[in-house]
Amino acid sequence: MGRRRFLSTCTAAATAAIAAPVVGAPPALAAPAQNDSRGHDHGGDVLVPANRRGIILYTVRDATGRDPLASDLPSGFREVFKELSRYGYRQVEFAGYRQHANAPGGADLESVQGARQLRCWLEDYGLRAQGNHGFIPPSWPLTTADLDTFKKHLEIANILGMAHMGTGGDPTGSSYRADWDVAADKWNTLGEIARREGIKLYTHNHDAAYGFLLDGGPLDEQGRPTRSSGIRKLEYFLKVTDPKAVWLEMDIFWAHVAQYKFHTYTAHDGTQRENVFDPAALVARHNKRYPLFHAKDGTVNTSNGMGYDMVPFGTGDIDYRTFFTRVGHRTYHNPMVEQDNAPSSTDAGQSLRFAKTGYDNMAALRKRRR
Repeated sequence: MGRRRFLSTCTAAATAAIAAPVVGAPPALAAPAQNDSRGHDHGGDVLVPANRRGIILYTVRDATGRDPLASDLPSGFREVFKELSRYGYRQVEFAGYRQHANAPGGADLESVQGARQLRCWLEDYGLRAQGNHGFIPPSWPLTTADLDTFKKHLEIANILGMAHMGTGGDPTGSSYRADWDVAADKWNTLGEIARREGIKLYTHNHDAAYGFLLDGGPLDEQGRPTRSSGIRKLEYFLKVTDPKAVWLEMDIFWAHVAQYKFHTYTAHDGTQRENVFDPAALVARHNKRYPLFHAKDGTVNTSNGMGYDMVPFGTGDIDYRTFFTRVGHRTYHNPMVEQDNAPSSTDAGQSLRFAKTGYDNMAALRKRRR
């Protein structure tokens, strides 16, 4: 649907939206925030261009889920979009389409009509939806019901103007090559369905997917391999999936956790070997397979089993300037600020403050000058 034709539907969508009680009159629509000096290229040294700076809404899930009748803080999708636009964000990634029941539009916007309403609010505040952590069919082979639901989510993604649709989970939780082969067959099929609808299907992964694949050596009691060739699970997945149908979103924090956790493996011959994971190098080898990132930061902590504690973006020890410089293609990748622990039970405004901190620090990233 063209932009002009779409915008002509916004008034109708707003009128038809599920009625919900709202305190006072709706706010005047804000013009898209203007880029400040941080948004200019400064001779090409900006690492994340202004129009590529995004945030996954999971970071501010307490705000979208907040009761507008009980708080003066931004509540629900519309008000959160307005606030994020004011900070300077130009992209959002959804983590589902539910909000508080008292917010404009009602609780559940996971429908064609709800997507139209969300798209209008995004347009109002100069934002673009870039992806969603949503529905991936659990069945394989696909059931009719799962396929129908998957197609509904593709329709929603297209209404929202997304180029990508994905999930927050690994293709499989297994360490065995045979299970990753099955997962690859499934994702190749789903990815082709999505591609025909103009959507790039992606999987988002945490640290476990960067552990070592068990693909040889002595077999256990169930006949499964117990040792590794040294290839990582997700590296194998990249090899056996169609690059025109299956895409990935690297969570840079969890990739660095994997670097800390998975650095030694038992080879087929029983020897211990070291293979330190290099997240930026993996992206550089498969650059076009990684259209999205989660830009999540951490401070080093070697006592918690992960190697890092999660902190607001730009305040930790992960070297994002080096990472973005090494992967390059700055006009292709879409980094989404994320902080899983940003919401606070004692500080209602914390997640939005951290969202602003994340934006400011992402906008400040510059190439090193020679």
